[in-house]
Amino acid sequence: MSGSGARTAYGAVGGVLPADTTEDVRTRGAGVSAQVAVLPVGSFEQHGPFLPLATDTLVACAVAREIAAAYPVHLLPPVTVSCSHEHAAWPGTVSISAVTLHAVVSDIAASLRRSGVDALVVVNGHGGNYVLGNVVQEASARGERMALFPAAEDWETARERAGVVTSLLTDMHAGEIETSILLHAHPEFVRPGHESADFVADDRRHLLTVGMSAYTESGVIGRPSLGSAEKGKELLASLAESFDSYVRLLSPAPDRD
Repeated sequence: MSGSGARTAYGAVGGVLPADTTEDVRTRGAGVSAQVAVLPVGSFEQHGPFLPLATDTLVACAVAREIAAAYPVHLLPPVTVSCSHEHAAWPGTVSISAVTLHAVVSDIAASLRRSGVDALVVVNGHGGNYVLGNVVQEASARGERMALFPAAEDWETARERAGVVTSLLTDMHAGEIETSILLHAHPEFVRPGHESADFVADDRRHLLTVGMSAYTESGVIGRPSLGSAEKGKELLASLAESFDSYVRLLSPAPDRD
């Protein structure tokens, strides 16, 4: 199916918003392992001239949908604006403060706990959301069940399985991985131009001080020309497999056997 009103095989409207009813959630909640919620967190920032501003949100949602297709989790709608301050030089980029993002995710986790969902996995689609690590660390220190996914190790495993050529260091923004996932999950949003947009800037030591514009004119850092739909499919499949250890870690003791 296609179109903004379409419901995909993953039970999502337009490939992004969950289409569950409250009764769907009630039925699924009968299983203990269903008490793990998955929250995609993306961004609204430039991704060069060929990928949309919503790329990180689309990637986070694609990962979350793949997870929801494989595990009985409670899939949440995405957080679509986050910490993209390093991209402020490009038109269209919108950011919120790290304090606000911290509060939003913490409030969502608290609301879930009040409704009986005690574990939350934050699926992060934007590398600049550093504060999400603090959210998870602080929640865990309070005895709450929370995790951040994917870890760098999960991405590395997925990269190797999919045959992604570019290293995680080089594939920083709008590169091989993001282009591949969108070519697979949302090819309608990939515009011509990625085939000739490769740009490498591995030494980005002053990124937090000077922003992305000091390292790239196009907004691209990586090799999008190497992206393919097949790589995107394998990346998502690998991440879904990696998620199994998170479910086991966050599920109550009886489900860990």
